Amino acid sequence: MLARWRRARPRPTLDPGTGNFSFAALQAMGNPMPLLVQNDSDALLQLFLEPFGQGYWLGPGEAVTVTSYGPWEDHPFETVHEPNRITVWATSCFAAVSDTAGNEIRPGLPS
Repeated sequence: MLARWRRARPRPTLDPGTGNFSFAALQAMGNPMPLLVQNDSDALLQLFLEPFGQGYWLGPGEAVTVTSYGPWEDHPFETVHEPNRITVWATSCFAAVSDTAGNEIRPGLPS
């Protein structure tokens, strides 16, 4: 698996304001592959998005879409479920989280 991460991959442009990959730049990479993540419990659920270690929090009943962009091999995601946490690895290395209407959600604590 490590050899997969050493290959050159296309990189989206960085947002000059934040120094991060912008939502628009990720979308421009094409090849979108969505994954619905829904919290069916009665407690907060942490969504941890790798490989950049971004954390999101879903309230009870809340749903988001994790979308992988760019090329990937075999499968676009790997997931690990732990108590009160789900980790999603985007094997393309580039992904974004959006609400069910397609609006970007930034990482961080719930408001």
